[in-house]
Amino acid sequence: MKNHFNGLKTAALFGMIWALLLGVGALIGNGRYIWLFALIGVVTTFYGYWNSDKLAIRAMRAVPVTEQQAPTMYRIVRELSQKAGKPMPRLYISPTQAPNAFATGRNPDNAAVCCTQGILELLDERELRGVLGHELMHVYNRDILTGSVAAALAGIITSVAQMAMFFGGGRDRNGGNPLAMLAMALLAPLAASVIQMAISRTREYDADEDGAELTGDPLALASALHKLQYGVARAPLPPNPEIVNTSHMMIVNPFRAQDVSRFFSTHPPMPERIARLEEMAGQRLR
Repeated sequence: MKNHFNGLKTAALFGMIWALLLGVGALIGNGRYIWLFALIGVVTTFYGYWNSDKLAIRAMRAVPVTEQQAPTMYRIVRELSQKAGKPMPRLYISPTQAPNAFATGRNPDNAAVCCTQGILELLDERELRGVLGHELMHVYNRDILTGSVAAALAGIITSVAQMAMFFGGGRDRNGGNPLAMLAMALLAPLAASVIQMAISRTREYDADEDGAELTGDPLALASALHKLQYGVARAPLPPNPEIVNTSHMMIVNPFRAQDVSRFFSTHPPMPERIARLEEMAGQRLR
């Protein structure tokens, strides 16, 4: 299969967001206060990361299910967890008819996988297995930590930029360029958000590929994504703040296409994801 270098791309994107953070931090008192914002960001990251499972589960009003209530889901997740040599996560079902799924939790020992009622009704067992393989790989790849750190860094950049605009920036004794400072203060948060979303999209590609390797069936996930694309169009989730804050965890963007610009989407274009999986399946047949 073609190597898409997703891990390298994630590292490069983190380098860009750190460079942006340092550049914006220099606007405030020549960088003297950047560590204060960094400390706030670390605390915020730790809280969100430690409680990521509770926050996402609550946002989707999901409830834990037993093996008697969801035998197919349990059977698939148990098989894939054993194959990966990892502990089995807790399983939840959200009562919404919007078809989607997500995994969360700070590590494989404290993970949760949630399916909506809509996705359980929409997909057959083979397709559901492809989706659950994708979600388990988000946990095994520590993508919850990656997403939490990216969100925290973007938040720090936004805060520093706002401080720069409010206090007049870091004009030194030799004078600064107020127009350049204003441009940085306005554009830096936008750039940080774009990089954060690019990191999220890159991790989705990785979970697609690694999940397909885990299940041994790339076309099952491709078929599921094809169905989900149209399923979400028929039954989207409302873009309220709670769901927006957890939407990057879901296997497909849960909102209507007109509610989310492709440029600002946390998910890669669906045709490209499907094409990559079909390419992967073709490579396996050679």
